[in-house]
Amino acid sequence: MARTVWDSSVGKKTVMAVSGVIMLLYLVAHVIGNLKIFFGPDEFNHYGHWLRTVGEPFMHYEWTLWLIRVVLVVAVVAHATSAYQLSRRDLKARPTRYVHSKPRASYATRTMRWGGVILGLFIVWHVLDLTTGTVHSGGFQEGHPYQNVVDTFSTWYGNVIYIVAMLALGLHIRHGFWSAAQTLGVGSRARDRALKTVANVLALLLTAGFIAVPVGVMTGVVS
Repeated sequence: MARTVWDSSVGKKTVMAVSGVIMLLYLVAHVIGNLKIFFGPDEFNHYGHWLRTVGEPFMHYEWTLWLIRVVLVVAVVAHATSAYQLSRRDLKARPTRYVHSKPRASYATRTMRWGGVILGLFIVWHVLDLTTGTVHSGGFQEGHPYQNVVDTFSTWYGNVIYIVAMLALGLHIRHGFWSAAQTLGVGSRARDRALKTVANVLALLLTAGFIAVPVGVMTGVVS
């Protein structure tokens, strides 16, 4: 039954919707945590340490964090795989382009695919920069996330990569939230306007919240 559901377009869209909701909930929590950087290094570093001790003593050190990471990796892989397969299925169903092409979809809809690619590459860079420190500039300091964030956004390329990715994220959320609602049966003609408003507000708040951090470093508010 699981294979039958996965092989269907409806099943793949459902996987995309559910995995998208999981990632959206994480992003809401993530941006709230990120904004703690404006309360100073002690507050932000303490938050970073708390993430590793959540659930203690029932959970061992970092077990909860690793559980969250595993869920997120599964969600990202499931989301990307279903999106790619649906895209390939769509192309096979329409191998030739229409003679008259009139872009009726919104800009966010037309850039969902490229936005997904940008976000995928960003996730890899983001992990290597602020989690493992592999590509981090200025000397990665384990257990000092405040200084690591300041180091990253003290470079022009760190700001460019992050801001471009967050703009792509905003467009992705704007279309993806409404699309997921339709797939999961939440949407209706009467609720469409409200759902689109929620999607726009969520996209705007998350984008602004994430971009506030590099802007804070660039302007010296966070230093």
